[in-house]
Formats: sequence, C-alpha cells, structure tokens
Amino acid sequence: MISLPEIKDILNNNDPAFLEGLARKSRTLTQQYFGRAVSLYAPLYLSNYCSSHCTYCGFQSKNRIARVRLTPEQMQSEMKAVAETGIESILLLTGESYEATPLSYLKEASTIAKQYFSSISMEVHPMGTEEYRELFLSGVDGITVYQETYDRGRYKEVHLSGKKSDYDYRRDTPQRAARAGMRHISLGVLLGLSDTVGDLLALYGHLRWMEKHFPGVEYSLSFPRLRKIKGRAFAICNVSDLDFIKILCLTRILFPRVGLNLSTRETSALRGHALELGITRISAGSNTSVGGYHLKSAGEQEPQFDIEDQRSVEEIVEYLKSKDFDPVLTDWRRIENSV
Repeated sequence: MISLPEIKDILNNNDPAFLEGLARKSRTLTQQYFGRAVSLYAPLYLSNYCSSHCTYCGFQSKNRIARVRLTPEQMQSEMKAVAETGIESILLLTGESYEATPLSYLKEASTIAKQYFSSISMEVHPMGTEEYRELFLSGVDGITVYQETYDRGRYKEVHLSGKKSDYDYRRDTPQRAARAGMRHISLGVLLGLSDTVGDLLALYGHLRWMEKHFPGVEYSLSFPRLRKIKGRAFAICNVSDLDFIKILCLTRILFPRVGLNLSTRETSALRGHALELGITRISAGSNTSVGGYHLKSAGEQEPQFDIEDQRSVEEIVEYLKSKDFDPVLTDWRRIENSV
C-alpha cells in the first residue's frame, strides 16, 4: 500500500519525464481493463430539503432557498425528460433530510425510475442495512456516499449539525449498503475541503478494506473538487488541474479494476484530457437543481453547485465517438433484485 510521503512526493513532482511516465502507465492500465468504453449517466435531484448544516453545500439547512420535493407526477416528468436524451443510467439525489425524503419516498422514486432506466443508483442520506435492503429490493442497484473528508477535526468544523455530523455513522455507510446486497458502491472525497494527501491515503485504505470484506461489490471512486455556489467559493486549499490529473493517474495505477467517475463540475477540456488517462464513467447533460430538467426555468433554479460542462448528452456522445471512445448508455440489463 502506498504511504503518505509517497503520495506527497507524487503531487509535488512536476518533472516532465515523471509526469509522462505516470500518464502512460495510467492510460495503459485503463485500456487494458476497460478498453475505450465510457459509461454515461445523469444525476436527477428529487429534493433539496436538508436537516444538516454543512458549510460548503448549497442545500444546507441554514441557506434561505426555496425548498422543493418532487411529487410522483413531477418525478415522472423529470425522469421522462432525462430518458428522452438517451440516458439509461440514473443517479437519484436528495438533500440530507430523513423527514422530507423517508424510505417510503425513496422506494416510490425507484419504482418510478424502473419505468425509464436500466440502472438506478442513489446518493441520499445514510441509512441502516435493512433500509438499504428495502431499496435494493425496490430496484436500486448502487449507492454513492462520499465521506467528504476523512480528517475528523476538519469534518467537525464543516459539518456543524444534523445526522451528517456523525463521522462514524457516515464512514460505515458503505459496509451497510454492501451487506444489504447493493451491487455497486461509489466512494470519494471532496477535494479542497481538507488536506488532499491525508484524504487520499484514508480513502485508499477505506476502499482496500471494502474490497477485502465485500469482494463481490463493484466499486468506483470520485474526486469532486469543491466548486463555487452562485459565485461563492468554499475551498480552503487549491487542487490544480495538474494535481487533479495526477490524482486520477495515481488512483488508476493503485486500483486498475476500479471505475473512476467524473462529473460536470469539471470543464469539457479537462474532462476530455482525463478520459484519455483513466476516467471510465462521466455524467452528461447534467442539472443540479430539483426540477431542473423539465419543470423549472434557469432563473428559478437553486443548484447544489455550478456546472462547468454544459454539453448535452448528444454532444458528449458525438465528442466521444470523434475521439474513438465507445459511449455506453447502458451495460446493465434490468433484472429484479432479490435477496
């Protein structure tokens, strides 16, 4: 396993020969294990109600924004709009509110989503194993949960109240989801929120532990960089584009079989570069507001974060084909989940 000084050395090393070697090795491993396939998905926000106070988030409970929760009819409208773009893999998201978006609401959302998508994942408030099992049986295949930062001190500073302030409960969420039968689990840290090197080392250790104890799960990693919300910055440290690319390459070398995700937080130029080096799954045609695909105009929307890559699904598919990638809208045949 890599050490903290080794990660620090890699992030500080800007020698062109070293960088070329790092990129070449990452590219080779990606093509060896994934070929030129790139999976596409879209996020769909169901609710922005939140009972947690996380200082860096646009949905946090102290922000004075219009709170919205999609009705079943509105879910149908939003999901239909996304499905009509060609997307077949959906990530359903909510704020962290156990009251506004209880298990029953999430199960209803997954039941509706099955009408439109072959793969359904959720990024919602952490739950217990039995609750995840019920979600699995209702059609949810995957869970995304980021620790945000593994630094306990920094975690306490930015998660001031609400269930999310419980560091241990959030950290243990992936294992509860795995015990419930979830096929895919995505982990990650929010770059810029805390010390990058320490967070990377802890994330790698967490993933190794999960792989050892739950080897049948398909894992992926994400490295979202903390972005502005309506022009306001929250990051306490800068993670440059070069540092970001190094992190992707290092992660690919350490975990050659693990999927690497990249959202529309990043620019189209950087996403294009990252695709050549290790990214295997990207979001397309994204909107980070509740009702943003069909129900609300741009001026009415309250995004969780600002999007950098504004291209449509069609534009991204055409771009991937022009670069000899194989855009995959679904590699998942809908089956009924069972215990």
